[in-house]
Amino acid sequence: MPTPQQLMPGPTPLYHQLEQILRGEIERGVYRPGDRLPTEQELMQTYGVSRITVRQALNELEDEGLVVRRHGKGTYVAEKRIEQSLVRLTDFVEDMELAGLEPSSRVLAFQRETASPAVAAALGLHEGEEVMRLDRLRLANGRPIAFDVTWLPMRFGVLLPEEELSRETIFHLLESRYGIPIEAGTFEITAANATPEQAHLLEVPVGTALLLIRRLSCTGGNAPVYIQERYYRPDRVSYRLCLQRRGGGGSRPPAISELRPIFAETTLPSTSDEEGRQGTGVVGPGADPAEPAEG
Repeated sequence: MPTPQQLMPGPTPLYHQLEQILRGEIERGVYRPGDRLPTEQELMQTYGVSRITVRQALNELEDEGLVVRRHGKGTYVAEKRIEQSLVRLTDFVEDMELAGLEPSSRVLAFQRETASPAVAAALGLHEGEEVMRLDRLRLANGRPIAFDVTWLPMRFGVLLPEEELSRETIFHLLESRYGIPIEAGTFEITAANATPEQAHLLEVPVGTALLLIRRLSCTGGNAPVYIQERYYRPDRVSYRLCLQRRGGGGSRPPAISELRPIFAETTLPSTSDEEGRQGTGVVGPGADPAEPAEG
């Protein structure tokens, strides 16, 4: 813990002075993302203030998204949120590199399975056909940021080399090796509560509200390549939507000028139990195309 500054009685409340001190230490890198701040008791003793004052200061920092308070564990510096554009097609690696973070993935499952009715409908397959399923934990600078479950028709799934899926994206493998570009996609943003499996992987409490993005990615002729569920940690991503009231000259319909996540995603089958899942149905081939970041 750095040498403490003196809190001074006066017009500026003590809690605000303490908040400014802690903010400055976070901004200077004394406490880095993921670091635990001193306990309430330690701050009380160091600065000679009451528990109420300490909690007010921490509440202010939490309200601004600078810290995360975990019941029974303490207060931690919030992870840096990453900003990326979703108005054009990009993949996970590109998104992380643009944000200045080191991307990596951990393959948890890569296997054949029978398509559920929802997966089959989304991919334009017959119910009961085989699909390839890929489960991955996504990391930024070595820390969990998202958990993906992806289903592909077998004609695309068999092209993916399992040993490379921890460092390459589906987007890049299919386009660079086989000339199969991801040209369009539809996506749906909703929420889900973390199952025990997801909570363990993402290092959050069971039941934490996760940002769930369901996406369908297509190649030429609007042919589905994969359907995916991505569960983001809520403290590491949020979305900003920028709209134009009118197109050029007021003669065109309202348009989206920007849709970007700011990082700090009939129902598809769950990766474990259906308990805790919320949201609406999956997107399908007939939905209006958008341009989300890809796999």
